[in-house]
Amino acid sequence: MSTFKGKKIMVIGGTSGIGLAAARQLRDEGANVIAVSRRGEIDKKSKGNNAKIKTDSCDVLDRDGLKALFKKHGKLDHLVCAATGGPRARGPFVDMDLDDFQGSFAKLWGYSNTIHAAAKHMNKKGSIAIVSGSPARKCTAGMMAISTVGGAVEAFAKAMAKELAPVRVNIVSPGLIDTPMSPLKGKERKDFYKNATANNLVPRAGTSEEVGAGIVFALSNDFMTGSTIDVDGGLQLP
Repeated sequence: MSTFKGKKIMVIGGTSGIGLAAARQLRDEGANVIAVSRRGEIDKKSKGNNAKIKTDSCDVLDRDGLKALFKKHGKLDHLVCAATGGPRARGPFVDMDLDDFQGSFAKLWGYSNTIHAAAKHMNKKGSIAIVSGSPARKCTAGMMAISTVGGAVEAFAKAMAKELAPVRVNIVSPGLIDTPMSPLKGKERKDFYKNATANNLVPRAGTSEEVGAGIVFALSNDFMTGSTIDVDGGLQLP
């Protein structure tokens, strides 16, 4: 298992939610962490210690910006891709605006842009962790766009594992996670997560920290590549 002391790790989408949780855990393991997002600053609503986490700004859909970002920071030991790229369409496919469906693929374009720009800056003994999502392999009604994009992301990651070897590429696939991205508040928020996870083997929403731990494991395990780590409370099981 790799250790992170003194390693340089960039977390794209690392200033809030799952990305920030991973950034904090990697920092606590001794890594030099750079958290990147469009706004370039850590979410002020996020509770926790953000000391020693460097920040930078870049939009994953800006290819020239990404090239400049990786050139600026130089050689990386590990890379985490956790940026959503933009909004994702929900609802029945036949009622969906196809521009919104197409726009949901910004997540895939963001990941492909990022890795294309980062590849030559990666330590050959390092790794990349890509955040997907449970709908990639277990879709429910109304999740057509998210499921389709997730499936493409996971296929992309597995292909990259072969192309970038010996750099390792792994997938972390969260289930329903209670993150700041949710617009719900108070009782409405509590009831939504309770009802949505009632049939899970672990009947609750996951936390950003639990998914962050999956990311840390994916980066640390030197004998894993092209693998998927599910952090979903047993959602994938029949």
